[in-house]
Amino acid sequence: MQVTKSFNRLLISGICASVVASPLVTAKSFEQAYNNIQASELHQHIKTIASDEFAGRLPTSKGEKLVLDYLTSQFKQAGWQPGNNGSFLQAVELSEITASGDTVLTVEGHGKTTSFNYVDDMVLGTSRVSKLEQISNSEIVFVGYGINAPEYNWNDYQGIDVKGKTVVMLVNDPGYASQIPSLFTGSAMTYYGRWTYKYEEASRQGAAAAIIVHETGPASYPWSVVTNGWTGPQYVLFDEDGGKDRVQLEGWLTLDATKALFAQAGLDFTEYKNKAMIGPVNKSLGLTASARVESSIKNSTSYNFIANLEGSKRADERILLTGHWDHIGEDSSLDGDTIYNGAHDNATGIAGIIEIAKALASLEQRPERSITVLATTAEEQGLLGSKYYAQNPIYSLKNTVGVLNIDSMNILGRVSDLEVRGLGKSELETYLNAAAKKQNRRLVTETNPAAGSYYRSDHFNFAKVGVPALYAGGGSEPIDEKTKAYRQKVLPKMRACYHQTCDEYNPNWDLSGAEDDAKVHFDVIYQLANSTDWPKWSKNSEFQRPTTQSNKRTEKVE
Repeated sequence: MQVTKSFNRLLISGICASVVASPLVTAKSFEQAYNNIQASELHQHIKTIASDEFAGRLPTSKGEKLVLDYLTSQFKQAGWQPGNNGSFLQAVELSEITASGDTVLTVEGHGKTTSFNYVDDMVLGTSRVSKLEQISNSEIVFVGYGINAPEYNWNDYQGIDVKGKTVVMLVNDPGYASQIPSLFTGSAMTYYGRWTYKYEEASRQGAAAAIIVHETGPASYPWSVVTNGWTGPQYVLFDEDGGKDRVQLEGWLTLDATKALFAQAGLDFTEYKNKAMIGPVNKSLGLTASARVESSIKNSTSYNFIANLEGSKRADERILLTGHWDHIGEDSSLDGDTIYNGAHDNATGIAGIIEIAKALASLEQRPERSITVLATTAEEQGLLGSKYYAQNPIYSLKNTVGVLNIDSMNILGRVSDLEVRGLGKSELETYLNAAAKKQNRRLVTETNPAAGSYYRSDHFNFAKVGVPALYAGGGSEPIDEKTKAYRQKVLPKMRACYHQTCDEYNPNWDLSGAEDDAKVHFDVIYQLANSTDWPKWSKNSEFQRPTTQSNKRTEKVE
């Protein structure tokens, strides 16, 4: 792609100074390449990618053009090759659906009519590519957690027909709510707890509308994240059928609105929530729902960025390194700051990927297996870019040894542990553990397993089709008192700024921990790329490679 005028202005201003940096220096050893990964370089990339000029990096916006230009420049400079038949870009056809924002959910029954307002009480939209979707006098049914999981002997839809009805369900899964270790996976969220699954299952059941009850704890984010993420332009992968296999309407209801809904039905919400956490439950509320969602539709093209470093011996076998370049753009209706810069999420991850890529390309002896970088679009809209690649891979997934994903790197300083989202899922952790030990770090499970982080980023689409996938980074044990004090100061704001306009670059961030994590990922990729090993999923993982693939394990990392 040609460099835009805006990008030229950034070059002139010095923000993108790293683009015109000196040529890559060849590293004669693994150790030299490893040590060349520096926090100072991460700072420069984040400063650029999260700048106001990039306008929040919404897919199909000017910010997309700028970040793709930046990635292209960086990877060309590092000596990587275009990953898609001579191009660094893979077109991802999207449909942009923007609801009007004046939708009202009207509930009738038991001699009363209640109106729930958009944003204040609920958010409703559609994943159908349609200018008008509506429900009229649709029976409302509470379906517990909205889960149909035979392996857990759990079916909230058992014995009830919800075709044409509106289903209301709780967020997360019963294990989190009950804290019973033997129920699902206890406090750690399973995929059944994710909103994506709940809408999909409601669609399979034939419901007309699916509404999730928002609670900050089990959702792992406040209502503001819902209103920021589910209002404005929403993207789906282009579908010639218009997404008619989805429910007509899908959305969220605040906890207070849910309690009012149950009260109108003459029921106690807390009672039914408690029932739902210990066993499958469904209950017609004796109420009907009506809503009308008018949307504007625009089909557009966004792009995944793909770069390839060809292997020196087994080029047909490859390791995939992923991270998303997008964020949620701008909101001109806001007072003051209108840009969602996405500095932590995920300018940090893209910065890490660039530095890892530079280190790999600098090696005098090229790794034996190929390495492919996939920087995805529309992750914030439901992992759409990685979903598209998994459905339309440039390189055979059968020959993809494993996937490493980087999303929101550590800005809280150096730590003595290393968090693994979904700890215990695959043998990729053997390599991760070896790399962590070199930094005197130990692997630990994520701080908040109830958030279900393993199911919330791009690697998940590859896990679903059987490719072992690793998602790790950060930790919770600062290496000294100074770092502990810094962490206590920065952590509350970091959490508060998730998907908010205040997620902005800060030159005072301590990125030593991010540097360590980038080095760990470089180490894992290097070791695996020079191995003949095919790491497997663990036996208790819900994922497995297709049985048709031969991936014999011939080497073990100690």
